[in-house]
Formats: sequence, C-alpha cells, structure tokens
Amino acid sequence: MKISTILDHVDSGHMALPEFQRGYVWNANQVRGLMDSLYRRHPIGSLLVWATESDTARHRGDGNLAPGIVKLLLDGQQRITSLYGIIRGEPPRFFDGNARAFTGLHFHLDKEEFGFWQPVKMRDDPLWIDVSSLMKAGYDGIDEFVAKLAPSGAPGTGKFYGRLNRILGIRDVDLHIEEVTGGDKTVDVVVDIFNRVNSGGTTLSKGDLALAKICAEWPEGRDRMRAALHRWRKRGFDFKLDWLLRNVNTIVTGEAKFSHLHEVAPEKVKEGLARAETAIDNLLNLIGGRLGLDHDRVLFGQYAFPVMTHYISRRGGVLNDAVEQDKLLFWYVQSALWGRFSGSTETIIDQDLRQIEELDAGLDRLIRQLAVWHGGLRVLPEHFSGWSMGARFYPMLYLLSRVCDARDWGLGLSLNAHMLGRMNRLEVHHIFPRSVLYKAGYRRADVNAVANYCFLTKESNLQISDRRPEVYFPEIEDNHPGALKSQWIPMDRSLWRVDRYLDFLEARRSLLAQAANGFLGSLAHGADEPAAAEALVPSPATPGQVAEAADAPPPGVVDSDKEEQLLTTLNEWVAEQGLPEGEYLYELADPETGQPLAVLDLAWPEGLQEGLSQPVAVLINETQGTLDIANAHGYRYFTSAVDFCRYVEQEILAGAQAGDGSAT
Repeated sequence: MKISTILDHVDSGHMALPEFQRGYVWNANQVRGLMDSLYRRHPIGSLLVWATESDTARHRGDGNLAPGIVKLLLDGQQRITSLYGIIRGEPPRFFDGNARAFTGLHFHLDKEEFGFWQPVKMRDDPLWIDVSSLMKAGYDGIDEFVAKLAPSGAPGTGKFYGRLNRILGIRDVDLHIEEVTGGDKTVDVVVDIFNRVNSGGTTLSKGDLALAKICAEWPEGRDRMRAALHRWRKRGFDFKLDWLLRNVNTIVTGEAKFSHLHEVAPEKVKEGLARAETAIDNLLNLIGGRLGLDHDRVLFGQYAFPVMTHYISRRGGVLNDAVEQDKLLFWYVQSALWGRFSGSTETIIDQDLRQIEELDAGLDRLIRQLAVWHGGLRVLPEHFSGWSMGARFYPMLYLLSRVCDARDWGLGLSLNAHMLGRMNRLEVHHIFPRSVLYKAGYRRADVNAVANYCFLTKESNLQISDRRPEVYFPEIEDNHPGALKSQWIPMDRSLWRVDRYLDFLEARRSLLAQAANGFLGSLAHGADEPAAAEALVPSPATPGQVAEAADAPPPGVVDSDKEEQLLTTLNEWVAEQGLPEGEYLYELADPETGQPLAVLDLAWPEGLQEGLSQPVAVLINETQGTLDIANAHGYRYFTSAVDFCRYVEQEILAGAQAGDGSAT
C-alpha cells in the first residue's frame, strides 16, 4: 500500500493505534534516517496491523474509527507517525509525544542530505528547502521552489527538479502490510504478537499488558493515571505508570502480580485508582511531614508503597492513630535501608501482604518478619561507610537532618521540614572540600563518603566555599554554639584536620548511627523490643551485614577536583542556553528492583528537552562497565566535553529553533 494511501486511512479512521501502544518515542536522528532511506529507496520494513471490527476496537486518540473493519498498527507506529507529521505538517490524531522530533525537517538540494532547521547553518543557504512545505505544495509547486533559487545564481538548477520529484515520490512508495486477523485474536494474543515482533526493541511490560486489558473496557483509564502521575510530578515525585498500577493492584486484589487485575471489572479498577490516589497522597504527606523526605531524590524504598497503600486503604484511606503511623514509617524506613525489595519484587510484596491480612497487630508482624529476614534492624556505624548519593544511607542522613533539629551553619536556624519546605532549598555540602581531599591523596570512595555530607542552605554553602573545617568550624561554633554538634560533627578539634580525615569519618559515623537508632526507636514504640530482641538487635556486626551496607559502590562517580570543575562548568553552560541543569552523581537504578547500577557524573534522565531526545549523560574518565550500563539503559553518553557541547548546539538548540516557527 502506498504511503499516501496509508495516511489517508489514518485520516479516515480506517487505520489507528491500539490502546496498548506506547507513545511516540523517536528522536530527530531516527526521523532523519527514515527519510534518507526512503529518498534513496532503501527498504524500511513492512507494517503489521491487527484487522478487527471497529465497534469492539479500542484505539488511542480522540478520532472516530470508520465503520466495519479497521486496522490497528502493531508494528510501524514510529515510522507512520513520522511520515504523517512530515507529509501532513502536523501530528496524527492518535499522537502522544513531542512533535519537535519531526518538525522543521529540511533537505539540501546539492548535497542531498536531510537535516533539521539550524538558523546559523541554513538561513543564508537557499538550497536548504523545508520538506513539509514541499509536501504540501505537491508536484505543482516544484516550479516555485526552483524559481526561488534562480536569483541566487545557484548552478545546475535543472538537476534539482529530479531531486524535488524524488522527495515527493516518497508518498508513492509502497509498504508491505501484514495482517493479524481472526476471531481468536484476543487482546492477550495480539499483545503477545506485538511483543514478539518488537523483541528487538521495547516490549510491553506486565503492567502494560494489564493496562491494555483495563483500557479495553475503560478507555479513559490511562489518561486518569497519567493525570495522577503529573500531579505528583509537580510536587517533586516522579513515579512511573507501572508503579501506580502496582498500588492499584494491591488495593483491589490484595496481590502483587498484575495478572490478578485481568479479571477485575472496570468499576472496581476505577474505585481502586481513587483509593490508591487517596492513600498515596496521605502517605506522601506522612512521609514528608514526619520523616522530611519531601522529594524524589530522597524518597527511597518506593517499592514498599504498594504494601503501605494497601494497608492504609483498608484503614479507610488515612491513619489517625499516631502510634500506628509511626510503626508503619518504622517499617518503611527499615525496608528501604536494607533493600527489602531489591530482589524479586512481586514475591516480597506478596510475603508482606500476607502479614497484614489481619489488620490487628499486622504492623508488628510486618516488622518482625523484616527483622528475621535481614537478621537485625540496628544501624551500625559501618552502615554509613557507603559512598555517593547512591548509597541507601544518603536519604537516611537527609532524614536525620530534617527530624533531629539539625541547624544551618550560616543562619543557625533549624533545618526542619516545616521551616524549609521543599528540599531544593537545601544543598549538599562536602564537609571536607573534595579539592582538598583529592590533593591530599584520598581515594574517591572516601572523598564521596556519605559521612562527609551535610545539608545547608545555599547561602551558607556559598559562604563556606572550599575552606577547610579547621578554618571554618571554629567560626561556626563561635557564631552559633551547638550548630556543629547538631549535625553530628565530632567536637574533638584534632579531627578537623585533613590528615585526620579518616578518623573524622569514623567518629561521625558513630554519631550518625546513634542518632539513627534513637529516632527509629522512637518510631518503633516497642515493636523491636523484647519479643523479637534477638532478631532485632544483633551482637557485633557480622561481616555480611557490614558488606551489605557498604557493599562495593556502583560504578561511576567523579574522580578528581578537575573533573568536578569541568562538570560544573558544563552544567552552568547548559543553563545559560536556557536548558535544564543536569543532575550531578545521578544514581541509575534498575527500574524493576530499584537496585543501584551505576552513578553517572552528570545526567539528564529525561533528555535535555523532555520528549525530544533520549536520556543524556556526560561520563568523564569512566570505566567501560559504566559506559555499557548507561548505553543499555538508553542513555546517549559523551566522554568528551567538546563532543557534548557540539551535540547541544547542533541537535538540541537547533531542534528547538525548528519548533518555534522560525523554519520557513
């Protein structure tokens, strides 16, 4: 079938996307490659469609389906969406993504190459023509395009007719279409076919499959869930659709596996989503207010939420008893600290749900099971031996700073949650400056140790700058007596010297462990006392326990002060271009288990322009293992600052220009 006919079928409603399809994810490079292949008449693969009755077909978008048999795209969405956007000059009705990926495509008539609008490169060269404008003008408009070139004195304009015709001829390229037909082709069967066909790309997850079944009877379900996720994102919590669906699942079915949702009536799912939203809202308020964990970077243990929302929902959506609140938070923090859900998530969730089938004393049973599973819930100094923001005890340090009356060193004011609100008003401060430690020869694991972190207001952080503790600590103690101690700084002044840095870390870890156990004990309300004392409070730390808390850090992390300065300069330059700042020392975690995989020096997990490009990272002097992990998780990485800047200028900034109406 000709491409032009396929696009006509999209307009008429004879071809559409099935509800379970994901949105548009291609970037500008992929679009350019598609058009180059078509221009050279290279094969681009066939399409796979599901031929089914329109009155039972569930499709994406607000367009109406044509009566009779319709064809739902199973394989070819990205290609057809790109072609529709370029040829029609606008996205199709089922579009869900960022249209900038195919907006502003140009073609150079002499070099015969495609490129997206770049003002500096293209503005003064009339041989760059807008492809969408040509497609709209059609064959009758070729003379007008060539006529515009005559005053420029461009040689060989005759050959341009053939090239313009060749571009327009893309509309007449035939694409082979394979069909899936038959009354036995249920959504289950079709989704399985879809996954098999897309085995080389991104297949549908179990959550996608469950959502496909839900949306088959409740088409608005996906949009309702996205609206909830968007609302939480505005509050600083970036949750995933599968995660929300898991919470709905445990509330509705009492089970972890998505397969249990397949037979649930849509009304029950609607009710479950409403209950999940209420429970999650109340839980976030509880965690933020009682623990101070008020944004995504410090909200560890997200996979514990389905257990907690199930419990809260069965209690009517909110916990009014203070002791009950504290015990739930005690279990949550402890499960996050020890990586309760870093293995088989569904199996662990089901085990925990069994403990709270009977609500009375359910939290005590949940805590006792966690203690037996881990071998103890006592925090030891060695547990703060982790490094970088990827360590599980980084959120714990932040928590303690918010709930234990830690004070800012410049203002002397408490850093509690009620005074400061969101965490982005605080900054991570390296107590001993990294530049000083690197110069003294300390290894990066010690330089980036969690025990070398504290939290300060931005103003105080700037005031301290890169001074040594032996210099600025006495000033703080004189101006705000007790402020150092409030942040668990050992008051032995001999430990404030660089040559005693490792001793300082050891002393501060002990103070942090005491603070952690004190606060957690206040939450437990006796749940970790006599009945389970042997399980909950081990005698000295076993090698296995210490190894688990301070296990080999995920690969990555800045290795020198020179690297840090380079990354800082790059990030500032990006911000000057009007683009979002990247995240330093970004922890790349397994999306299913939450287990840290690598720490990326400087990363943009959503791309430099959300939806326009893939995730991006700058990785300086990293091992091949770190590069491979980043690549496997969809990151476009750069090991050279020059290459990164070129990418920003030529692909991101130029692409932004293409979407602002300047491309003509």
